[in-house]
Amino acid sequence: MRWLIALLLATLAQTAAGDDTLRVCYNYGCLQEAEVRYTERQLALVGAFLLAAGDAADERDRLSLVIGWLLAWAGEQTAITADRGGNVADDGIDGRMDCIDHSTTTTRLLRLLERRGWLRFHEVLDPVQRTRYLVAAHFSAQIGQRPEAATPDEAAGAPGHYVVDSWFRDNGRPAVVMPLPEWLAGGGEEESSLAAMASLASGAPAAGP
Repeated sequence: MRWLIALLLATLAQTAAGDDTLRVCYNYGCLQEAEVRYTERQLALVGAFLLAAGDAADERDRLSLVIGWLLAWAGEQTAITADRGGNVADDGIDGRMDCIDHSTTTTRLLRLLERRGWLRFHEVLDPVQRTRYLVAAHFSAQIGQRPEAATPDEAAGAPGHYVVDSWFRDNGRPAVVMPLPEWLAGGGEEESSLAAMASLASGAPAAGP
């Protein structure tokens, strides 16, 4: 029982860290930025949720949701609530975000989580770029699994790098998290295609979360 009480106290100490601010990018290429504030209550929820992860795979699943929450809360304060997956469904709309806006903003969010000690199984890396069909460049935030968090099977292979790509989905939706090699091969493209088709079918930008 004492160990459980100690764990709960440690979790509360780590999550009760006060408000925090962060700048989000939008309107393509970080043309515009706006400051958003996350409340102590919001951050405590995020911290407790991430610290409950049992292993690296669980932490990645939770990160997918957390990035969606943080972008949704940012959307309550800024124009990015209008952002839709890909670059078609929200074309010309104030608050739209391209992959540069997303990779920059999501990396900032990840570093906020890392700075607070809430990523136990991963470290935040610099954004990564892929280029397909010679000219189609795309950027994403990136994390690396800590060596000590690897399973025996994973330890025998290459370092575990993963993208955290929030560009594919509407504002507030869970981010796409997948192994870097899969993303480099074109993974995630079906997400933005679905958003574009939904927009064309309705004749308007896709509905928000």
